[in-house]
Amino acid sequence: MIKARYKKYELHFKQPAGTSRGVLKTRTVWYLFLEENGATGLGECAPLPGLSIETPEQVEEQLEKIGNDPAHFIHNIDLLQDVPSLKFALECALLDLKNGGKHEPFPSAFTRGEEGIPINGLIWMNDIENMQHQIEDKLAAGFRCIKLKIGAKDFEQELALLKAVREQFSNDEIILRVDANGAFNAESAPDKLKRLAELQLHSIEQPIRAGQWKEMAKLCKTTPLPIALDEELIGINKREKKIQLLDTIHPQFLVLKPSLHGGISGCNEWIELANERSIGWWITSYLESNIGLNAIAQWAFTKNTKIHQGLGTGRLFTNNIESPLEIRGEKLWFNTSKTFEM
Repeated sequence: MIKARYKKYELHFKQPAGTSRGVLKTRTVWYLFLEENGATGLGECAPLPGLSIETPEQVEEQLEKIGNDPAHFIHNIDLLQDVPSLKFALECALLDLKNGGKHEPFPSAFTRGEEGIPINGLIWMNDIENMQHQIEDKLAAGFRCIKLKIGAKDFEQELALLKAVREQFSNDEIILRVDANGAFNAESAPDKLKRLAELQLHSIEQPIRAGQWKEMAKLCKTTPLPIALDEELIGINKREKKIQLLDTIHPQFLVLKPSLHGGISGCNEWIELANERSIGWWITSYLESNIGLNAIAQWAFTKNTKIHQGLGTGRLFTNNIESPLEIRGEKLWFNTSKTFEM
């Protein structure tokens, strides 16, 4: 018989993490443990208040229910459809338990340390000088794909920062992505997209806030710069609704986050529907600790995509879980000589 328990854990950022929605200093996550026959499977539940559709209170309420009757949720996992961060945790814990509780929910050449995953270097919002230093550090470390959070500072300053990078490195040398987190309005977005496109950017994530399907569809149809949907996917957990969204908006890319977008199974469905429509996609972690990041990275590797993924946020926290994950150059690797230390 499988038993379940959970542990609450607060992560502390080394530096405040700035987005267009505010600044984060701490991050609360829950670890879900499934135990059977001496083995323990582990999953991470990491909702983000103000963005996730579930609240921390709802998460703890559901975790208590899982602890009282894990079999009921294991056999009816779609009961957690509207609690995607917990659905992700349960899926990962089950897969980990099935594979012996070795923190390998998706065994592969990645977990054998034979291959790494190309990732983008993330530049957090800060003052322009700090962001410039972040870019220099990422380039010096060997990153060929840089992603900048934009939208909270003066647009002209952000544009100048991107221009400075592009003047130094061509599109063939450095891939540039930006993420606006919905900061632009529908009226000003077309002009901003035009000016950003002049810098040969790879894409922009969520230029306007989610929920404006008509406006987003118009942008995606006329944009000179590929648009990736991110927040737009939150709460869209039924297949029919996913089809409706994709067929209405016709985006160029999807950015998939299991903790936000329906767990592993929910994201696999997004990928299936995107592939049918020739929509590109990549996978991104979501400020999880190394437990969640490990599961997402392992799953991402199995999708056999060559595009840069949005992984590797584990270095942001002062008290992250020690793990075999390490960044070498522009790739995330699994060092088989190291172990997880809970």
